[in-house]
Amino acid sequence: MLKIRLWLGAAGLALAACAVAAPAQADELSDIIKRGELRVAVQTSGPLMSFMDKSGKRTGLAVEVARRMADDLGVKLVLQDYEWKGLIPALLSGKADMVAADMTPTPQRAAQVLFSVPMFYAETVAVVPKDSPYKTYAELDKEGVTVGVLGASTYAEVGKKMLPKATMKEFSGGSAPVGQALSSGRLDAGIMALTTANQFIADFGNLRVLEGIMVREPLAFAVAPNAFRLKFWLDNWQSLKTADNSLPEMVKYWYSTDWKKDH
Repeated sequence: MLKIRLWLGAAGLALAACAVAAPAQADELSDIIKRGELRVAVQTSGPLMSFMDKSGKRTGLAVEVARRMADDLGVKLVLQDYEWKGLIPALLSGKADMVAADMTPTPQRAAQVLFSVPMFYAETVAVVPKDSPYKTYAELDKEGVTVGVLGASTYAEVGKKMLPKATMKEFSGGSAPVGQALSSGRLDAGIMALTTANQFIADFGNLRVLEGIMVREPLAFAVAPNAFRLKFWLDNWQSLKTADNSLPEMVKYWYSTDWKKDH
């Protein structure tokens, strides 16, 4: 019995020594604070979420939310510009700490990265030239109709699923090329967020939105698959900023006002 007690005592001391000697496990949030920088991947050209304003400053809803987050962490915001297809690869490669964009947390994407709770929502619609004969998005589902979408986006997935007979033409470089092609008559229709559609209608003057909301999507920020603490911090931030109304006010400004006059 004495030998057993001595052995247990020695084992306890060894475990205690290991606990003291073992370094604290690092995590992404601690790394950000220690580095003094929050590295955020944003879309190169994706108004109203991310774009260059008249003064050459990058801004937009996703950018300004990320800026508030960096301020609350007490660190510098470092923005990294990528095409849409490069956002998740930048995160997975460790170049960025977070993706701030109008990204839908689909099951496929959620298998690669961790998503925050939704920061905001988007309604997906179909847009056509003013003189188009179509009245509803369902009428686009026919052979010979060409619909423009942002490549590798949920807009492309929605189009293929809801308009299987139409031909989907995918564009890179954000939604802007879709709006330009649509306005110039090179497309029969385009699928995009309602906020983007309203912007194109104001910009080009020859477009209109078809009747019906194709889908209402949650939009979230993404972090690396093992960045649990950073993900929980984003969720907490969203809850607090929703409670004090600062996040809804930001969304209202970018979604519902003529923000272009300021930028």
